[in-house]
Amino acid sequence: MSDLAVPDTELAAVEVLREVLAHQRRMREGGCTGEVCPRCVGHHLDAVRDAMASGRRIEFVLPAFPTKSPNPAKVLGPLPDLAEELALRFLNSLCERIGAIYPPGAAILICSDGRVFNDLLGVSDENVTGYVRALDDMITRMGATHLEQFTLDKVYRGAGHTDMRTMLSTGHAPEIEELREEVRAGGAPLAMYRGITRFMLEDLSGPHYTGTRSALQRECRRLAYRVIQRSRAWGDLLGQLFPAAIRLSIHPQPCGTEKIGILLADTPDAWLTPWHSVAVESGGRFTLMKRADAERAGAEPVHVAGRPSHYVLAPDAARPAPAPHEPGHRPRA
Repeated sequence: MSDLAVPDTELAAVEVLREVLAHQRRMREGGCTGEVCPRCVGHHLDAVRDAMASGRRIEFVLPAFPTKSPNPAKVLGPLPDLAEELALRFLNSLCERIGAIYPPGAAILICSDGRVFNDLLGVSDENVTGYVRALDDMITRMGATHLEQFTLDKVYRGAGHTDMRTMLSTGHAPEIEELREEVRAGGAPLAMYRGITRFMLEDLSGPHYTGTRSALQRECRRLAYRVIQRSRAWGDLLGQLFPAAIRLSIHPQPCGTEKIGILLADTPDAWLTPWHSVAVESGGRFTLMKRADAERAGAEPVHVAGRPSHYVLAPDAARPAPAPHEPGHRPRA
């Protein structure tokens, strides 16, 4: 048991949540107020109190870090790079700051969901495996002792990858029509659907695509429901496996819901993630940008150990407004 007194435990629990919510990824008009939303603090307070009452570390579950986008206009390649490393360093340091408030500390289980829906994105299972292994190596190399990775492969050990996805959907996925009704009702489900549709349109409109833009838009709208369906299934399974953990999300979340949206890096787009972008250093600060936007702004690539790592942009360089990436756009080699 922790030797924290009861009043101090209450204060520490609030401070832990304030530390997390200082990096909250919010929905527009989602209902949150203040720099740190007091309603979101109150919604997750019991979970933190429970961990502290038993003297155990505070556990977070974060479905994230799936696989790199297949579109070379957005990323440097199929393996994690400095964009992921910066996000991992932030998450590990967040746990360290929580440990300064509550000595038993915190840990984040990164539930890599690439295997859950990579077939919908046109990403091979081999690329997912390579990404997961490289991310594990990165966590080890960094000494990020508060982070651990969990994948679908650990749930259905020995099964084929297609069978894993089938078993997940059969046991945990909602019906597509149920999701359609939620989206038609508007609010957060509609915002999620639109965000995922937009990302899929970008991911699938690389140089390999030869069809029309309108046909691709229709296909992405259809596939978005399947991505949401499998993501829900993955979330339901994680809830059963880790019932005491606090749920984090890389997507903006409404106020006072079961998940806390968390911003992994500085980015002008609240939906942009390390696996859909590149890290760009300018004036000693890093931000995330799509690869084509970084190159259009004049950023220069940096290689580390023979592999592309990130970009450097002169602080006074002009930054043109991001342009839509049409099918066939190719960033420079």
